[in-house]
Amino acid sequence: MKIRVGMGSCGIAAGSLKVRERIVEEIERRGLDLQVQPTGCIGMCHNEPLLDVITGDGRIFTYGHVTPELVGEIFEKHIIGGVPLTQHLVSTSENTNDFLKEQVRVALRNCGEINPECIDDYLDRGGYQALKQALSSTPEEVIQEIRVSGLRGRGGAGFPTWFKWQAVRQNPGSVKYVVCNADEGDPGAFMDRSILEGDPHSVLEGMAIAGYATGAKHGFIYCRAEYPLAVRRLELAIAQARERGLLGRNIFGSGFTFEVAVKEGAGAFVCGEETALIASLEGERGMPRLKPPYPAQYGYWGKPTNINNVETYANVPWIISHGGKAFASMGTEKSKGTKVFALAGKIRRGGLVEVPMGLSLRDVIFNIGGGIKDNRRFKAVQLGGPSGGCIPESLLDIPVDYESINQTGAIMGSGGMVVMDDTTCMVDVARFFLDFTQKESCGKCVQCRIGTRRMLEILERICTGEGRPGDEELLEEIAIQVKEGSLCGLGQSAPNPVLTTLRYFREEYTAHINDKNCPAKQCKALITYRIDPARCQGCGACARKCPAKCISGEKKKPHVIDRELCLKCGNCLDVCHYNAVIIE
Repeated sequence: MKIRVGMGSCGIAAGSLKVRERIVEEIERRGLDLQVQPTGCIGMCHNEPLLDVITGDGRIFTYGHVTPELVGEIFEKHIIGGVPLTQHLVSTSENTNDFLKEQVRVALRNCGEINPECIDDYLDRGGYQALKQALSSTPEEVIQEIRVSGLRGRGGAGFPTWFKWQAVRQNPGSVKYVVCNADEGDPGAFMDRSILEGDPHSVLEGMAIAGYATGAKHGFIYCRAEYPLAVRRLELAIAQARERGLLGRNIFGSGFTFEVAVKEGAGAFVCGEETALIASLEGERGMPRLKPPYPAQYGYWGKPTNINNVETYANVPWIISHGGKAFASMGTEKSKGTKVFALAGKIRRGGLVEVPMGLSLRDVIFNIGGGIKDNRRFKAVQLGGPSGGCIPESLLDIPVDYESINQTGAIMGSGGMVVMDDTTCMVDVARFFLDFTQKESCGKCVQCRIGTRRMLEILERICTGEGRPGDEELLEEIAIQVKEGSLCGLGQSAPNPVLTTLRYFREEYTAHINDKNCPAKQCKALITYRIDPARCQGCGACARKCPAKCISGEKKKPHVIDRELCLKCGNCLDVCHYNAVIIE
């Protein structure tokens, strides 16, 4: 029997360090011979901290929302007494829960199941055998296998992976590079972080295979400095692989040499764009350059360079081991394989999901994600991060693949999926994401630097009740100019949230501009608070919680809000047990 504890960033933030401490204390106090294994995130972030009890016959019992106090009970009744605490179980090997049931795990195949800090765990599951297999083939055969798989880059654009690899291989030069883009900057996205924290060796193995196929001997992982746990586990994995001869010189006696180093990024969103990333790697300011030449021709230090993201590389060992046809058998005609999504926002079961391409948005959000929190109505899903778009309820049944998502005006992006309910103001959502991209613009392009600023000013004006007739048309006009005139993907896609909300939720813009009203009751300048005298019981809870002291009234009699003094903080609404506070 052994115990496994979720020690990804989500688990640690939820309290798994204290859970692990209590487990060690119980083992020592009871004199038990039990192995405690830290692991990464299995995807059920909504149930963290997670604890697995794995019996001698291989059965797995997963406990959710584990506290140090619950650990003691699990030891007493399950580990010692042999009786699982069914009321605290979220999944078992015999009865997989709905969140995991529909998933097909390729990129996430080891996350939450191995100790990411122990290379032997990875080797026991066939780790580095795909690299050994690739080294017994020719580079051209490896590229052909990736071509057969139909793997497209999982970083956003969906460019065919084999084509990049082949371009790097065919370009002349004895020095070439492989780069992993781990600069995951989208709000609400944590796919790459979880893979790096939970299964770093799969990325290293994928990069080494890419190095062999392209003729590169050096690799770099450009990772956000805001991911300290991922960086630490990456560096540990690199050291372990080098010690075992799986990185470095003459790997598997093949004569192939491949080294990997980690470069920490400073948190610039624009460095997710490959040419800006290369500039940062070289020690320059992260700013994109005109293409062509592409990195496959002129990349790091002017040498042919292959750039893929974390999820793309994590798929590669599986494809080499199982064959390209196995990967291509999943997904759709033009979008093969699986895709990892980060479910966040107003959803019951937030976390990481990996599903075959072609599954509908409705299946992902309602069947796997469990639907909307607090039984509210679904309104939209932001797909593709701040450069993506907002997809309405009427399009929930479209398949999740590159072509279908692009037709909606959104993009697949790296896989962020932020779910919104009927309390969300879509004008404010557009303002929020444009504020992000405007701040992250490197400023090189006039259209991006100034165009996003002008669009943001219009959106801020609309949200504060100062919108003017013609603002909608002006937003569209500037958005098109920004898309057409920007140099890189940041500027070209920054207007997407504005254009999709105008396309699908135009009535909300009209209400803000013409009626000076926010239908979702979120924009402070356009709402007021009042107390319904028929419901108010005069308990005084709202008055005690009000920071502006603008609520008055006698005990057990209806209270009144002074609208001139009201800060619209919402405290009164939160504490009222009688639904007497109304937003108008």
